[in-house]
Amino acid sequence: MTQETPMTRIISATVERWPVAGAFIISRGAKTEVDVVVCTVGDGDHVGRGEGTAIYYEGETAQGCAAAINAYAGPLDREALLQAMPRGAARNALDCALWDLEAKRAGVPVWQLAGLAAPTPLPTAFTISLGEPERMEADARAAVARGFGLLKCKLTGEGDHARIAAVRAGAPGVRLIVDANESWHDRDIVAEAAALAELGVEMVEQPILHGREDRLTGLRAPLPLCADESCHTRADLDRLGDFDAVNIKLDKAGGLTEALALAQAARARGFRIMVGCMLGTSLGIAPAALVAQGADWIDLDGALLLAKDRDGALPLRDGLLHPGTLWGQG
Repeated sequence: MTQETPMTRIISATVERWPVAGAFIISRGAKTEVDVVVCTVGDGDHVGRGEGTAIYYEGETAQGCAAAINAYAGPLDREALLQAMPRGAARNALDCALWDLEAKRAGVPVWQLAGLAAPTPLPTAFTISLGEPERMEADARAAVARGFGLLKCKLTGEGDHARIAAVRAGAPGVRLIVDANESWHDRDIVAEAAALAELGVEMVEQPILHGREDRLTGLRAPLPLCADESCHTRADLDRLGDFDAVNIKLDKAGGLTEALALAQAARARGFRIMVGCMLGTSLGIAPAALVAQGADWIDLDGALLLAKDRDGALPLRDGLLHPGTLWGQG
């Protein structure tokens, strides 16, 4: 457990707007920009930063997250924060800022503070936004040309087979996973998954509505099913026994502290692990990359989907996301 330092204080929580490259389109709609909240903490000698992206489908906003951080008067201790502040993007930004500050104070990187192995380059997925089959095929070809070996395709529940067939034509040699974003809730999940399995898809993310996990009871799908909207923290694991995997995102978990604990608990129960992200800059992706070490599927392209990233962006080479020095370095 970390020890609270009396001098530690919240310096600021501000909202930044970052443009998306083109549009990011899923079954719920399109985004052309993303607002992130950046939290800065300090102790008089050192400064730490963390970034969070509001979970918009749960009603969060970046402005609301900034207000929650600025109004926070509880203990500035990572473990105590788990009880003192609700999960979500605000707690994520503050928790990651505290990790960053602690690393600078101790003069060691966060991975060492957390008892982890030194991070290595990650084969991140690249997201193919929802669109007509021809558009998704072209996007898949472009992603392969950039060196990506894993593509994550957004689906909508209608015409999904045609979309993935087109992606497979554009990217015949890559791994494919799909994200239904809760859009298969009224469809035959086994039949949909079987059709995609024939095209080489290896996993389906969140086919059913959050709260309707009973739809999977007794179901034997030909592909692993991964909980995203259905899984936020360790408290959710008890009701996810019909899923095969969980997608860990720091904004959902409410910080690196809970995300690391969730990964450990999920593995102990036999779940496979996916580590994902919301749209955001490399400042938000860097802590998630620590959780992603050794994950079965890695989807940390949130900054790669932006029109530009902040200075010190995590390097991308041949589809591999490399550790950087933007965050968490002592």
